[in-house]
Amino acid sequence: MATPDFVLALREKIGNDQLWLTGITAVVTRGDDLLLVRRSDNGAWTPVTGIVDPGEEPAIAAAREVLEEASVVASAEHLAWVHTIPEVVYPNGDRSLYLDITFRMRYESGEPFPADGENTEARWFAPHELPEMSDEMRARVRHALDGVERARFES
Repeated sequence: MATPDFVLALREKIGNDQLWLTGITAVVTRGDDLLLVRRSDNGAWTPVTGIVDPGEEPAIAAAREVLEEASVVASAEHLAWVHTIPEVVYPNGDRSLYLDITFRMRYESGEPFPADGENTEARWFAPHELPEMSDEMRARVRHALDGVERARFES
């Protein structure tokens, strides 16, 4: 599902006003390979991303999103980065700010497949064969994979 039901319910009340949401980024590794998905809305390659449901633990949300979007079972290994991203304005005028929580995730099972319609492709990439990605997504991947075992917090 592209937009969670709780966001749609909030939008009925606040219209296009800015909404503060918690998002996750799941940087899933299998050995040295990295799982990426190609978004159906803009064609961009990214790690799996999603929105944390009310009351949901962020690491559980990350695992849920990986399963929903790529049909892969993964578990959180490491909290890599916590930061806000600039305001997103969607084509319909909705405005959102996201607190992004980036996790390094360990592959458990499954073969990548664009399972829920949010993506057109899901596949493994060798580190030296990563496709073009935005600077923001490259930073999320870099922080998840750089070997530093403590979370980064912007200040």
